[in-house]
Order: sequence, then C-alpha cells, then structure tokens
Amino acid sequence: MSSPSQTKVAVIGLGSMGFGMATSLRRKGFDVTGCDVSADAVARFVAEGGKGAKTPAEAAEGAEIVVSVVVNAAQTEAILFRPKGVAETLPKDAVFISSATMDPEVARRLAQQLEATGRHYLDAPISGGAQRAAQGELTILASGSAAAFAKARPALDAMAAKLYELGDAAGQGAAFKMINQLLAGVHIAAACEAIAFAAKQGLDIRKVYEVITASAGNSWMFENRMPHVLDGDYAPRSAVEIFVKDLGIIQDMARSARFPVPVSAAALQMFLMTAAAGMGRDDDASVARIYAQVTGTKLPGAK
Repeated sequence: MSSPSQTKVAVIGLGSMGFGMATSLRRKGFDVTGCDVSADAVARFVAEGGKGAKTPAEAAEGAEIVVSVVVNAAQTEAILFRPKGVAETLPKDAVFISSATMDPEVARRLAQQLEATGRHYLDAPISGGAQRAAQGELTILASGSAAAFAKARPALDAMAAKLYELGDAAGQGAAFKMINQLLAGVHIAAACEAIAFAAKQGLDIRKVYEVITASAGNSWMFENRMPHVLDGDYAPRSAVEIFVKDLGIIQDMARSARFPVPVSAAALQMFLMTAAAGMGRDDDASVARIYAQVTGTKLPGAK
C-alpha cells in the first residue's frame, strides 16, 4: 500500500455520512474523488478541496480503495455492476468497502461476484451518525478476507474510532449491523411512545426528558432523538424510511431462520404507519407524531 498522499480513494455517495467520510479521508492525506447522483454534493466536495467524478466508473479508475456509502443493497449492486459502474474500471487487487446496511445473504452474493473478477470486497456497515463521520470517529463493523482488510485498513483507520473485525467472510458485518438496527428501531419506537404518552398525561415533557435521562429507563436513542420532539424539529438526521427498510430486512431474516421477532415487528408497524402518513422522509422521531395524531395529544411544534 502506498502512503496516504499517494493512495487514490473513491467515495461513492456523498450524503450526510459519505460526505463526512470523504472529508475525513482527505484530511488524513488521501487523494479522494467523490461521486454522487447529486451534482451539488459533488460540487460541494470539490469546493472543499476534493476531486469530483460524474460516474462510479470514472471515480474508481486507478483507485486502490472504493468506499461505497449508499442507502441499500440495490444501490450497492447498481454502482458495482451496472453500466458505468465501479467494476468496469476498478483495478485488479483493489478493495471495495461496502457501507450500506443490507441482508447478509446479499452481502455474501455481491462479495462473491466481485471477488470472482480479482478485486476484494469488504463488508463494512457503519454506525455513529453524520457528526462522527465528519470527525473520522465512526464505528465500523467489518468482515472479509485478510487481503481485503489489508488493502482497506489505512482508509478504515482514517474513518473510524472503533473498527470491529468480525469475521473472514462478507455477511458477518452485515449481520452484526442488523442486530444493532433491530435494537435501534425498537428503542426509537419505544422512546416515541413514552414521550407521547407522557404528553397525554399532561406532564412537562422537558422535565420527563430530564428525569428519564438520569434514570434506568433511559436509552441512547431516547437521549439522542427526544430533543427533536421537544423542539418540534423533524428535519431528517435519520429518516423514518431507513427503519422501514432495516426492520423489514430483520423480518425477512427472521422468517428465513424461523425465529420470532414480535417486538421489532411491532416497531416496524409504527414506522410504516408514520411513513404512510406522509412523514417517511422526516426524522425518525416522527413516530411520536403518529402517536400524537392518533390520540389527540399536542406535542411541541404541532399546529
């Protein structure tokens, strides 16, 4: 592996997470090219000193490392194998780091397909949010071959505060991430239910927040998401549709394994209801608004 200043990295997907990851890599001295369906996102990255590309194939040309930060498995497959995709130009022995949350079976299939062409695939979903992405302090849950880890490690170290090496084959990182998403979705839904129920009881929900965050009922999601409800601010940091997708994957995995997951199934229904009410692109704390609408409860910011 060459030094960071000589190592070409392509980042595909310059959303809130990908943009931060790209800037973290550039700050650590990598030669970074960004690509996104949004020309504005690419222009913003170029304005901050990065390079831009119009297609994944163009971005991957000559790259030793490609970091894919798209939404789901379908988008990952598209940027790999459709016309003007990464697989057209990525050099042999380079590594593709896949950060999308997806079904482990799909991660295994994509890895096999790419590795058959002489490139490496690292299954590396991420956790931590946009701020930690920008600070290079993500948690990365990675699995793949020793060769994939060796090629990817300098970039992983630049993007992560915690790197978990979870196995020698793709799919294991994805499975760990899905367990995290099961808990995250359930905790958000429970937090929204609790804060809306508190409002229905006529409690001062700011005081409820103060008390719960100092008590045993607290969770990271309650502490992180409920300020959005208190402020009536549902601008998306993480959208409702993400948990429609991820809890849906959990249901598919559980059905295949003949394993009951009734609590996450109930949480999925709340996210589905929220999306169906037109809030799919809003912050995932919008689940509290569905409880409020159904019960005639007033929350901050409600008209």
